[in-house]
Amino acid sequence: MVPTLKNLLAKYGDELLENVVPFWMQHAIDADGGINTCIDDDGTVMNRDRWGWSQWRALWVFSKLFNSIEPLKEWLEIAHGIYRCMSARGPLPNGHWPLLVNEQGDVQRGYESIYTDGFAIDGLVEYWRATRDDGALALAECTFNVVQDALNRKESPPAWPYPIPPGCKPHGLSMLFSLAFFELAEATNNGDHLAEAIRHHDLVMDEFLRSESGFVLEWLNRDGSLCNEPHGAVVCPGHAIESMWFQIHIARARDDQNAIRKAIDAIHYHLEKGWDSEYGGLFLAIDAEGSPDVHWPHADMKLWWPHTESLYATLLAYEHCKQDWCLDWHQRIHDYSFNHYPLRQHGEWTQKLDRYGDLVRETLFLPVKDPFHLPRALIYCIEVLTRIVSNESALEPDVAAVPWPE
Repeated sequence: MVPTLKNLLAKYGDELLENVVPFWMQHAIDADGGINTCIDDDGTVMNRDRWGWSQWRALWVFSKLFNSIEPLKEWLEIAHGIYRCMSARGPLPNGHWPLLVNEQGDVQRGYESIYTDGFAIDGLVEYWRATRDDGALALAECTFNVVQDALNRKESPPAWPYPIPPGCKPHGLSMLFSLAFFELAEATNNGDHLAEAIRHHDLVMDEFLRSESGFVLEWLNRDGSLCNEPHGAVVCPGHAIESMWFQIHIARARDDQNAIRKAIDAIHYHLEKGWDSEYGGLFLAIDAEGSPDVHWPHADMKLWWPHTESLYATLLAYEHCKQDWCLDWHQRIHDYSFNHYPLRQHGEWTQKLDRYGDLVRETLFLPVKDPFHLPRALIYCIEVLTRIVSNESALEPDVAAVPWPE
């Protein structure tokens, strides 16, 4: 029997609730309330360092589980613990959040990455949705203010682990803050938050997404023009695909069908251009001009996160356009992912493979196993499949039985 989208919904629910979430709850929750992300694939804790990047993202995950999957007390308690651990000493004196603290909470690396602030806003807003804790929302608003100040300065903000080349602006900042600010605006109903969200959304859709090539470029000159190569030609397919579903979330709330169509087309294009036709899987980075010399570290590797982002993006695209390529590509990503990343003896997925699909043990960017991309993608896949199968099948009885391509 050919599986259906209803079967796929059940599979993703099982993956999230029987494998992924239990791994983190069994191995990673620390007595101090934080979550141990310096952890091996088998759950062995390597050290108790607290990377802010990962702590705030984990706060988002457990808050979102409570908000969207089931209001379980144990999930909310984990979110409480992470929030208390990260907010106990508050931000740094300059208002930004530290990149790294040790197990005692002492700052080891301070304001080295504005991305940490973006993930703090994400986590704090989702935690506020779960708790209506006004203190959390106030911290998110204060973080917005210092981020705005940093983004409006002439000098580039610190952006570890992706330093900004002189005279350039990165896609990653507008990508991250478009959705972070938008969700903050939904919580606060603050017009300034919304205006900045839309400004970054427009930068992604009108500048970084290039009409002449169809690619989302990782770097532009500050005036929006093309950078000189080699870094000016860098495309990260998974990052582009992730960015496009961010922009769909914003565009659908504004009923901007043109932006939705553009984003869907870009998802398809980056899947086509980023797929390794010889060994399968999405390259981490490619060159927009087709050069084999890609100016991005580990460009030919097959990391887990571009694939998890693509699982959700293809289903979201299908919900909006109902085109066959969405399910065809979802199947291709699904098959590669489930054949390569899951570690059934442990429950979670391994995160780093080389081009040929072999395990890589070395640290690439952050020395963590991050509880974010996979559970977030599964949560969102469950949400979108529930809408497709349940809501639309009420009008079109055959939708729930749409075949999952073989």
